[in-house]
Amino acid sequence: MNQMLFEKGSSEPPSAAEVAEAAALAGTPRLRVPHRIQIEMHCASLDELLAADHRVRLVWAAVSGLRLDRWLRKIKAVEGNVGRDATDPRLLVALWVYATVEGIGSARGGDHWDELLTQIVGSLLAEGLVSLTRVAQDGMRVRASAGKDTFRRRVRLESCLEEAREQVRALKQLADESPAELSQRQRAARERAAREREQRLQEAIRNCEALQTQREATAKKSGRKPTEARASMTDPEARVMQFSDGGYRPGYNVQFSTTTETGIIVGVDVVNAGVDSDQLPPMLEQLKQRYQQVPQEALVDGGFASCDAIEKATAAGCTVYAPLKEEQMQLDAGKDPSAKKPGDSLPLATWRARGNRRVQDHLSPPLPDGRVGQRDGPQSRLDADARAEPKEMSDGRRAVCDHP
Repeated sequence: MNQMLFEKGSSEPPSAAEVAEAAALAGTPRLRVPHRIQIEMHCASLDELLAADHRVRLVWAAVSGLRLDRWLRKIKAVEGNVGRDATDPRLLVALWVYATVEGIGSARGGDHWDELLTQIVGSLLAEGLVSLTRVAQDGMRVRASAGKDTFRRRVRLESCLEEAREQVRALKQLADESPAELSQRQRAARERAAREREQRLQEAIRNCEALQTQREATAKKSGRKPTEARASMTDPEARVMQFSDGGYRPGYNVQFSTTTETGIIVGVDVVNAGVDSDQLPPMLEQLKQRYQQVPQEALVDGGFASCDAIEKATAAGCTVYAPLKEEQMQLDAGKDPSAKKPGDSLPLATWRARGNRRVQDHLSPPLPDGRVGQRDGPQSRLDADARAEPKEMSDGRRAVCDHP
């Protein structure tokens, strides 16, 4: 077979002209590159844009099961009547709940939100997801919309009230005698502002009288002369109280009650008392009204541990865990801070007995001269079970109540 499959090419190298011609024909390569700013039409529902496991789906499912009758009753646009369709209350509530889950805490709603809290927590209780066996309570001071220079004594408040009433009368007289002096909107706005100021001053006088009565009762017990009460002209219910930084400013005391296992808020209250000593019993009563049950145990700090509060909580069926007052001072003096004090009722004596486990390790039975030494047994216990406080009561469990 002498015939070749392919013809032999020229064995001579290409000339310079041939190389230049080949390069001109090659040119720049054409490529398909991605255009990420290209607009593309995509048809999809809003539901498809949300991940299947997104937490907002859980929020919507929970809100859809709530009764929102109080919202619905206020809607005037009903079937067969005029008016623009109202926004579904479920959407508004779901937005608020989801914002709360994401840590955005700003909403207004008054009693509506209070009822909503009861429904949500009640549903969790019914499903066994939340338990009221043990709750923790704490207070947080919130700044009021009033300055310290707005507080006046009763005499000054009565004088300001008379001035406000005179202003209302003058505005009405101006509207009757010179109707062209001001527009109808301006007259209405000024009259409304004057009436609101008059109402605030009346409320301030009532609050001033109530506060004066409280101070006189407190002074009578302590034997000191009561100071004259003052109230704010702009925020009558506000009280000057001590904040966490040690300063004194007009504010409110916001009380929170949370479950120790989940940290869910189950009770909220706003008071104008500057101390927490009387706030535990009202919170327990609130929980009873909301959920028809009283927590078995309540964890609070020393500010809540007043004799009256402990006795009332015990009578309601709740065991109070709170630190003993001046504990270290009594230990340094060689005294047992958990020992029964003269005049203690059984609830108070039991609270002292369980309130301090460390005393069991530091103190011994009283010596003949009345001093207290190293403990070598369970003597002087009022109730052995009462002293067996779970360790987490005073360590980890209390932390969940820090301001939500």
